[in-house]
Amino acid sequence: MDAVLFDMDGLLVDSEKIWFQVECEVMERLGGRWGTADQEYLVGGSMTAAVTHMLKISGAGAHPDDVAAWMLEGMTSRLADGVEMMPGAAELLASVRRAGLRTALVTSSVRPIAQACLKGIGVDNFDHVVTGDDVMRTKPHPEPYLTAARLLGVAAARCVALEDSPNGVTSATAAGCRVVAVPSVLPIPAAPGRLVVESLREIDVDVLRALAARDS
Repeated sequence: MDAVLFDMDGLLVDSEKIWFQVECEVMERLGGRWGTADQEYLVGGSMTAAVTHMLKISGAGAHPDDVAAWMLEGMTSRLADGVEMMPGAAELLASVRRAGLRTALVTSSVRPIAQACLKGIGVDNFDHVVTGDDVMRTKPHPEPYLTAARLLGVAAARCVALEDSPNGVTSATAAGCRVVAVPSVLPIPAAPGRLVVESLREIDVDVLRALAARDS
């Protein structure tokens, strides 16, 4: 194992509930309604996907750029008050860094949202940050994880990725990474090359190394 790649929303920070609040507010502004099924449909996806879905189900004539701006303002204003780390996240990041492993943050969120979260997570915990603004195709496409591996100068097959959503798991698996899944909004089944746990508290560097060393 040469590197550990971390998702952000729902994995390192407890931000899915904030996304839901903002999405509800924006949909109300569009004259529509937002529910848990909509959140489940979009979890782990991009801002573009969220805006497209909102305009489709609301039937509103707003410009996509305006809707994205409302989403961005809602998220960054809330994140300015700080982010709540997921259980075990800070401890795992610290242990990975102590072990001398390369790290990257790989998120579908746009860079301003990632930067707001990084103030709480600690930008020094990552050698590189890959956001939704840095790739042509976001999760579930493998490009985000392939980009992170390239920036780190390592093979994706020698990386372990930590994810909370099916979209993220699909992206990391397609890139060739071993995957630790900590399901948040949606369930994620066990599979070859994948470890499914309930909390990051169950993970340490030894567990990551053991997963990376598995034959399948």
